[in-house]
Order: sequence, then structure tokens, then C-alpha cells
Amino acid sequence: MLQTHDIHPEQIERDKLYQEMGLSDKEYDLVKDILKRRPNFTETGIFSVMWSEHCSYKTSKPLLKKFPVKGPHVIQGPGEGAGIIDIGDNQAVVFKIESHNHPSAVEPYQGAATGVGGIIRDVFSMGARPIALMNSLRFGNLTTDRVKYLFTEVVNGIAGYGNCVGVPTVGGEVQFDESYEGNPLVNAMCVGLINHDEIQKGIAAGIGNTVLYAGAPTGRDGIHGATFASDDLGEDAAKDRPAVQVGDPFMEKLLIEACLEVIHSDALVGMQDMGAAGLTSSASEMASKAGTGMEMNLDNVPQREQNMNAYEMMLSESQERMLMVVKKGREQEIIDVFEKYGLQAVAVGQVIEEKVFRIKQHGEVMADIPVDALADEAPVYHMPSEEADYYKDFQNSGTPEVVVEDHAGMLKQLLQQPTLASKEWVYDQYDSMVQTNTVVTPGSDSAVVRIKGTNKALAITTDCNSRYIYLDPEVGGKIAVAEAARNIVCSGARPLGLTDGLNFGNPTNPQTFWQMEKSVDGMSEACTALRTPVISGNVSLYNQSQGKSIFPTPIVGMVGLHESLEHITPSHFQAAGDVIYVIGETAPEFGGSELQNVVHGKYEGIAPEIDLEVEAKRQQQILQAIQAGLVESAHDVSEGGLSVGLAESVFNGAGLGVDATFSGDATAILFSETQSRFIISVKEEKKAQFEKTVEDATQVGIVTEDATFRIQINGAQVIEEKTEELHQLWKGAIPCLLKSKA
Repeated sequence: MLQTHDIHPEQIERDKLYQEMGLSDKEYDLVKDILKRRPNFTETGIFSVMWSEHCSYKTSKPLLKKFPVKGPHVIQGPGEGAGIIDIGDNQAVVFKIESHNHPSAVEPYQGAATGVGGIIRDVFSMGARPIALMNSLRFGNLTTDRVKYLFTEVVNGIAGYGNCVGVPTVGGEVQFDESYEGNPLVNAMCVGLINHDEIQKGIAAGIGNTVLYAGAPTGRDGIHGATFASDDLGEDAAKDRPAVQVGDPFMEKLLIEACLEVIHSDALVGMQDMGAAGLTSSASEMASKAGTGMEMNLDNVPQREQNMNAYEMMLSESQERMLMVVKKGREQEIIDVFEKYGLQAVAVGQVIEEKVFRIKQHGEVMADIPVDALADEAPVYHMPSEEADYYKDFQNSGTPEVVVEDHAGMLKQLLQQPTLASKEWVYDQYDSMVQTNTVVTPGSDSAVVRIKGTNKALAITTDCNSRYIYLDPEVGGKIAVAEAARNIVCSGARPLGLTDGLNFGNPTNPQTFWQMEKSVDGMSEACTALRTPVISGNVSLYNQSQGKSIFPTPIVGMVGLHESLEHITPSHFQAAGDVIYVIGETAPEFGGSELQNVVHGKYEGIAPEIDLEVEAKRQQQILQAIQAGLVESAHDVSEGGLSVGLAESVFNGAGLGVDATFSGDATAILFSETQSRFIISVKEEKKAQFEKTVEDATQVGIVTEDATFRIQINGAQVIEEKTEELHQLWKGAIPCLLKSKA
């Protein structure tokens, strides 16, 4: 245990102990200016977590301001636990994505599990019932024991927590690449439903009101977790295991029910979960947002371990804890609700007029800090930006050429690439059917969850191709948003908005910051063109190990609305005799493609182009066709190109096949990753109406009943394979790699 009483403010300054907590010399001097004195040990720790990148967004804030955050249906944009969008009938959808990358690198099971628990709390702290979980994962290549261990344990952690807490994990995405070898990415997304009149805000309003602590007792797990998440992942990362929290999904399930019951009481003023920086962030942020102060007595805080000092208690990130502000004199009403669920709820402080954050323990003042200094006045850095060295070379080298002799053999190889292969091994471990509202289960372009008691449903997806963003951050940023919207539209839903999980390397590297800047520019432009405002999000920086950065990976989590359950559209072909259309022309674009990865083992050259006007028009027309009942199935063309997309369209065990005919360059037609393309199937009798609705539709073939996958190009049969054989290669690839000896 840290004997913080014995460490005097003079020693903190002399020995630069603040640097170990994550504060720079300049920031420490700023703290002294604010306090007009040297901070004590607890205060230094509080400033260090609140001014960490994880809590303050100090280097990313200038970029986040570029995102369009408003729209006619946006009720709550960034700044609260999660964003909220109106879906009509007095209902709204609440959603957010969060990362748990560093914890998952050192303790993959608990790192992933507590990432799920934390994002669920963000959603129900708004008063919403969590109805769906998604995730977006990145790992190194599945060729080493270490990566296999991380992959297996992260999936186990997500399943272990999600399945027990009773919120369905309805989908997600997993990609594999060498750049994530030492630093996996674990991004968890939660979606909730709420009635407009039940929306809660995390505010500490009303002088004299009581501050209530509810949920699990505080332990020593997760101390300095926010700082740990705001630093490079060193070779000695294992020493940071104590910074990883431990989750209890059964307690969280009780906490959800208790919190959703207390929101109906007008005694509740505000509620926020204790996420990164625990008690410190929730208390100081709630007070700052309300323009008040807060005084807390740590002697009253439930403790899991003995003799915890103020520093440990304020910086602990123990899970399943909530902070509430309750009207004075009505505390017992709220406490009774929590006790009914077997949970502790105790008064630990009060809202005060003086705008300070004051912490007492054993009769002593352990911290006395102006509250706005922690929440609103953290330093903001406008980092130097410098075009990446490789970028000019890639631009000058033009479109890369890739030669393929055996097209059928290449399709088989691509279907077995872990990034393209079936993720059934992953999602089979998730309970996607709990709550009984899941209409489209994992494995489709988007998951679909019905809204009970209505004729509506929500489509949910996560997406990001980091290879394109590496080659050209601005173009790649546009593609990330467009592809997520494509997934939503293919399911038959109208895109509503998105939450972003911005995963990058070290922002103090000007070339990394340039990647951040340009990808945000591209994403912002696409959000505006596709009318999908950013309503929430998360930034995770310093994702690198041994001096090597991950590919820039800004995940897009998007939600769409089905106005009618009849609009829900499968991504697989439905019946023999249906006509297959491809929307959009194909160009030879191989930069950042899976084909380039297989043939050359690296990514270089120019990323695929995207025209956002064309993208928006196609999405709108396809949605119109779906809503008019003209479409049997819809699937977007993405990684692997048209051949992989067509193959995926028959992988539904229905014994169907494909007979398609093209003319042109076979390699480009089959494997190019040209953007804004879709594969649509239509009934023969609806062809004319469909072609009138969707301008860029070209008929390429029919769905057959002979379970054979045939593609003819320029009059020659280039692929003729049994559908089931291709399906088995695709389905068995990841289990096979996991069993193989590294």
C-alpha cells in the first residue's frame, strides 16, 4: 500500500514523482498555478488521471470539433455518457463505443469483459435499457501462440460478461494484421432504448443535495487505469496488470435493474457511471456540468479492501459502481430500491455552492481542487502535423498491379484469410438471442433487433478498413463511414448516426497526428454527405508497442432504423431463379486490398477512390427499392472484392449456386475493392421496376439450384466450384488456424 501521507508535496516536485503518474513538467507547473501551491500526493494523482488523454482528450479535442454532431433527430450529442437519437413515438436510441485496448493486451479476459461492462453502464446511466452489444476487434496474424491466446481470451471475456449480464451480443467485426501484433484493439459498443421523458443527465445540481454511491465496493483494481490507457504499451506491460479492472456481470445485471427503476423517482437529480478514473471523474464531471461543487467523505465509501488511502480510493476503477445525486431528505427512497436488489447505496457527500472538489478522509482534507480545473480546463494541445513519409511514395507509385494466374485458386485462398473468413467461431460463443428481440443474428452485414411492441427495428454495425486509412487517411476515413452506412442500408434500414472509436498510435509523433487529422477530415465529410451525425465516441491513443504503431483504426459504430419490419432484408440469396445485379462499375483498385496482402504480403500504392455523391445516391435508391418490396437480398462489396461478395451471398446452407457472366479484366472484376458497389437479388417479375428505381444496376447472372458457383469472364469459365466446398473452406479457416501449431 502507498503511504501517501509520508510523501510530501516538496518530494513530489523534487523527485518528479508526478511524471510517473503521467503529468509533464509543464502540466505540473500549471497545477501549481491553479492551486497556488504544490499539490499533495492525492491531488497529483487526481490531476494526472483527469488530464490524461483518456479522460480529457487533450490532443484530440481540436480534431473532434470537426465532426458534424447536430441533426434534426439528435437529442443528445457528444458530452454525456452516450448519445441519443429520436426514433419517433416518444422513443429514442442511445449508443456509444468504447475501447479497452491496453487492458486487453495485458489481461485479455478481464480487459475485454470490463470493456463490455463499462459501455453497458454508459448506456443505462442515461436511463436507457441496454438491448444490444457489438464489438470491433483487431489482432496480429493468427500464426503465433501469443496472438492466438489474446484472440481466444478476448472473445471469452466478451462472451463471459455479455452472456451473464443478459444483453445480447448481436454482431461485430474482427480483422487480423501484423500491425496489431503487440497491441490488439478491443472496442465494445452498446445500444439502448429509452422514452424521451426518462432521459437522465450526469449532473450534480441543487445545493445541499446528497451524493449517493451505489453498487460494488471499491477495491485496489484499476488504479491509474486511465493513465495506463494514455501511454505506450511497453515491453514490461505485464507489470500494469493491477491497472486492469475485474468485472462481475451478475452484479451489473442487478445494477441495471436498480438504476432503471430509480429513474422513475423524481428524487433522482443526476446519475453517472464510475468509468475511467472512477470516483474522481464521475464526481468532478457531474459537478462541473452543473456549475456546482462537491464535497465527499471517503470514510463512508464502501471498501472491498482494508486501509485504502484517499489516493487509492479516488483512482480505483473497480467495476459496477454508479454515482448519483439525490434530493436532500429523499435518500432513503433511492437506497431502498438498491437494497431490494441486494446492492449497497450509501450517502458519501453533498453538492456545495463553492465550485471545488473537496475530499475528506479521517477528518482531514485530502484534496481541495477547483472543480472546473479537472473537467473543463485540462490543457488542450494543438499538435504538430506532418504528412507521413510513405504517403508521397504511395501516391506517386499509382495503382498497384497484382497478377493472378489461377482465379479459382485465389478465391479459395482469399476465403481462408482470417479477415475474410467466417467469424462463426467467435459469435457462436455469444448469446445473441437473450431478450428474444434479435431478428438478424451475427454473420450478416448488420445485426437487426426489433423494438418490442412496435413494427420497427434497429440495424447495428461496426466497420473500419484500416489498410485504406494507412494508405490514405482522408479517403480511408470517408470509406469507413460509407461502408458502415452501406451495411445499414443493405439490411433495409435508414442510417441514423454514428459513434466513433478512434484508435491511433502516439499523437506526439507528427506523422501519427497527421493520420488522425486527415482521417477525421474524411470521416466528417462522409458524415455530412450521408447525414449521419457523430453523437458519441471514444479516443484511444498510444496504441503501439516496441516503437511500432498500429494501423490508424477509427472504428465506426452505426445505427439505422427500419420503419417497418417488412423492410428487413437478408444479405444472402433467397431462391433459385432470382436475378443477380451488381450496382456500380468495377475499376482495377488493389491498394490496401486483401488480394495485395495475399500476393505481396504488404499494403502500398493508392487506396480505392470514393465519390460521396455517388455513394449517397446509390444508398438512397437501394433503400427506396427495398422499401418498395423489390429486393430479395442485398450485400455490399467490400474486402476481397466481387467474387468473395458473391460467394458470401450463397453461404447460408440453402444449397443454392451462382451463374454469373462478366467481360473485362478477370483479376479486377473478381478481386478489386472498388467502392460504392452492391450485390442485389431480385425476383424476375420485379426486374423492370427495380432497374427503373436503381440507376447503376447491371444484371450479371442468376441464383441457381445446383449448388455450383460459376463465373464466366469474356466467354471463358474462370471459376466453377461446388458451393459447399467453398463454404467449408471459409467456415473452417479460423478454427483450423487456432488448432495448428505455431
